[in-house]
Amino acid sequence: MIVFDLICRPEGHVFEAWFGSSEDYEGQRGRGLVQCPLCGADEVEKAVMAPRVGAKGNQRLPGARATSEMVSSDPDGIKRMLAAMAAAQKKILEQSDYVGDRFADEARAIHVGEASDRPIHGRATPEQTESLIEEGIAVAPLPFPVIEPGEEN
Repeated sequence: MIVFDLICRPEGHVFEAWFGSSEDYEGQRGRGLVQCPLCGADEVEKAVMAPRVGAKGNQRLPGARATSEMVSSDPDGIKRMLAAMAAAQKKILEQSDYVGDRFADEARAIHVGEASDRPIHGRATPEQTESLIEEGIAVAPLPFPVIEPGEEN
């Protein structure tokens, strides 16, 4: 699997998505199957990626420490971040259909044209998600827990 940082051109949202190969990404993007999880735009392209460097044992990367220090020194920043996440969650949930535990089956049905093409959200096991990706079905994790319709975090 390959992780791509992607960006939607209309709004500039950056997100990551997993593909089996570069060819899988190009093919799915060409068919309009790669969409921004925040706004649903299909004008998506690869974003400039920073290298992902691992750390050994309990070593901390400088960026991680800097982020931790910034968050703890700015409690209002935390409130703003949580409010932005709640607003993003509300927008995504309003613009997609909740399919619950039927997510994998519904995603397959949409992919093969047996169900109407629309944004959906729900629950899938890691095994189901891996299977969807291997089948070339574009899925993206939501940046927050999936909740039942009518509920709020």
